[in-house]
Amino acid sequence: MGLGGDGDGDGEGDGVDKTHLLHSTLPSSSSSSIEPLKPSLMRTGNLWTAFAHIITALVGSGVLSLAWSIAQLGWIAGPLSMLFFASIALISAFLVTNCYKSPDSDYGPTRNRSFLEAVQMILGKRSASLCSILIRLSMFKGGIVYTITSGISMRAIQKSNCYHKEGREAACEYGTTSYMLLFGIIQIVMCQIPDFHNMGWLSTVATIMSFCYAIIGSALGLAKLIGNGYIKGDIVGVSTSTATQKVLLVSQALGDIAFAYPFSVILLEIQDTLKSPPSEKVTMKKASVTATCITTIFYICCGGFGYAAFGNSAPGNLLTGFGFYEPYWLIDFANLYSQPVFAIVERWAAEKYPNSGFVNNNYILKIPLLPAFRSNLFRLCFRTTYVASTTSVAIIFPYFNQVLGVAGTLTAWPLDIYFPVEMYITQKNVGRWTRKWIVLRVYSIIYLLVTTFALIGSVGGLISAKFS
Repeated sequence: MGLGGDGDGDGEGDGVDKTHLLHSTLPSSSSSSIEPLKPSLMRTGNLWTAFAHIITALVGSGVLSLAWSIAQLGWIAGPLSMLFFASIALISAFLVTNCYKSPDSDYGPTRNRSFLEAVQMILGKRSASLCSILIRLSMFKGGIVYTITSGISMRAIQKSNCYHKEGREAACEYGTTSYMLLFGIIQIVMCQIPDFHNMGWLSTVATIMSFCYAIIGSALGLAKLIGNGYIKGDIVGVSTSTATQKVLLVSQALGDIAFAYPFSVILLEIQDTLKSPPSEKVTMKKASVTATCITTIFYICCGGFGYAAFGNSAPGNLLTGFGFYEPYWLIDFANLYSQPVFAIVERWAAEKYPNSGFVNNNYILKIPLLPAFRSNLFRLCFRTTYVASTTSVAIIFPYFNQVLGVAGTLTAWPLDIYFPVEMYITQKNVGRWTRKWIVLRVYSIIYLLVTTFALIGSVGGLISAKFS
């Protein structure tokens, strides 16, 4: 095992994850990272690259729960809920894109290169401190979700192979704890390697793998639907013995759908890669519309085919609930995808403790089959502790749908709605009680109520699953 780190404090996020674009979202101790507009900086991104980055951020493990979500909501409310969350994501994206450039009395217009920089510049340091905590929490829960996904995916591979060899009536029962531990050990090693976020192939691989397992799930659902010869499912979804149970399942389904639509937090970092003209804002809005529309159509197809194939018995995870047995090798391939999210604090630590040898003293280490790299003790200790903590929580609560619901709603309102709305109102000087001000406030309150309802139900479902 090796250590990783750069003594100059620039060794921010290196985890193998789709949110590697978040490398500058954790704040430094000052606002010096806010960059005046400089024509000498080369930004070569375009509509296509922005679209690809958004797709990378959107399509994740949340797509695998959509068939189950539609099953809880029914044929009408299910697709409508997806359209609702898609519209929320798109509106938030439009609000955030307007915050990329801010006026500054000393330097002229400045670029807010990350969501957190925009919050600090527009709303102040107090709001930025709160935002920083929420972003770290969002990344931590993401790590938990992907650790759980890794465990149930590896279990699904083993069960699939068992059913293929022993027959469909075989008692193929396996746990997930050992797989999560193995995944955590691998990530402890991998997260020490610096500069993964600078590897251009990472987003490409993540996007391809995301689409691969989602397309495989959709295709197998369609194949089973054709084999059944009829469409399963109900208008109102799964029937329950009590109204309380139905409300609980509906709230969890909403939380799962909310988890499938997060990208506003990384939007400004994507926007900062774009060349102009046309203006970055125009390109970013076009990319957001295109990516959201295509993703939503894809989500509805994926969830719809799964629900039509399995009806009210749709599994919580389309590829691990084992409505599918053959072709077993295809299930194996689909479940090889798993990515954790790592917290990134090296930059903050280097600036906070510039004279600390523990934080800044580098060592050259060589891992077999890998190139030599610089490392430091702080990176080893912090990232090992972080991965160990996400793995521990995942082992304690290995419940995919319930954890997905909590993760989808816990920070959804403040990061996706509250801060974008407040930044837009402040930067555009929207007057109190004007029509635009009222619309934005109503929009924020409605989403707060929806996510609160989903969060309460998801937490209730998590507690029930733990003690049932």
